[in-house]
Amino acid sequence: MKKNLFISVLILAIVFMNVKVFSQRNNQKSVIQVALILDTSNSMDGLIDQAKTQLWSVVNKLATARYKGEMPDLQIALYEYGNDGLPADEGYLRQVLGLTTDLDKVSEALFALKTNGGSEFCGYVIDKATVQLQWSKSNEHLKMIFIAGNEEFTQGDFDYKKACKNAVSEGIIVNTIFCGSQEEGINLMWKDAADISDGKYLNIDQTQAVAYIDSPFDAEIVKMNEELNKTYIAFGSSGDEYKSRQTAQDANAAGVSAGVAVSRAVSKSSNAYKNSDWDLVDAMQEKEVDMKDIKEEELPEEMKKMNDKEKIEYVETKSKERTEIQAKIADLNAKREEYVNKVKAETKVENTLGDAMIEAVSGQAIKMKYTFEK
Repeated sequence: MKKNLFISVLILAIVFMNVKVFSQRNNQKSVIQVALILDTSNSMDGLIDQAKTQLWSVVNKLATARYKGEMPDLQIALYEYGNDGLPADEGYLRQVLGLTTDLDKVSEALFALKTNGGSEFCGYVIDKATVQLQWSKSNEHLKMIFIAGNEEFTQGDFDYKKACKNAVSEGIIVNTIFCGSQEEGINLMWKDAADISDGKYLNIDQTQAVAYIDSPFDAEIVKMNEELNKTYIAFGSSGDEYKSRQTAQDANAAGVSAGVAVSRAVSKSSNAYKNSDWDLVDAMQEKEVDMKDIKEEELPEEMKKMNDKEKIEYVETKSKERTEIQAKIADLNAKREEYVNKVKAETKVENTLGDAMIEAVSGQAIKMKYTFEK
């Protein structure tokens, strides 16, 4: 009798554990993970320029992605390779950033990249990105590597075919972007690598300056971004550092062109731009902090003399202001896009890194049942 009872309890425990695991998998928030691998050898200054100036255009596209009606978290990682300034025994590559939702860190890292000639071991860096990064275990999530460069894909001791197959076995799509003519990229095996990896082969002219189309709505969007910044409440020991990074990346974007500043402002108005690590509005909205647990010295000066009720009301006011400003930016951007698309239809625009990434992401996301909101 005791034996039968033990077996019954064991079976129930196993069933409960399986149900729990199944429930956790189903409740796991959807995620889009992108590892951007950039060749930083001497000839790639144009590629780096395109990456740092078009980051926000790519983010804006991904911000409209939905999976089963839910907006996925967006995580971006960054590697550089082919740079003589990096250790030879590590394959002339460096993980600049692991997968992160902190888009300001990504922007900061891109603007800090410097080129220096070197050997370009594509297979090696793809394998490192596959092994080192914290990829989602779910095959329902969109996981992509984008590798861009202009030399033979076959360089190095690590077989690129093995690297690509290893990535695919983890549910990671490898997209290749050759900086040069389409035919040359095919001959140098960039297309072969993409074909092995269920990815897309694209080619761009890395020397092509990114063409931005000014619109009558740009100035107002930039002005709204300044108002948006006033709704961020830096807290914690590193709050001021993160807020300074936000300001610096605004300046970096504006320093390139008004178009980049506008793209960044639009990104900041979307749900893809979250800063719950340092911003009280996001942290409270995500229920990651309790106001009672925050020490007075971790709060900004204007909140230190407030009681708990006043603090919560202050955060709620800033949250409401942010929502209203974000809605205004979204409305202005809709008008801007209509204007820009009309101009684009009448103008031939060369394909650049951001365009190539958006083209690949769109097709692969739709294939995996993601949708894009207009």
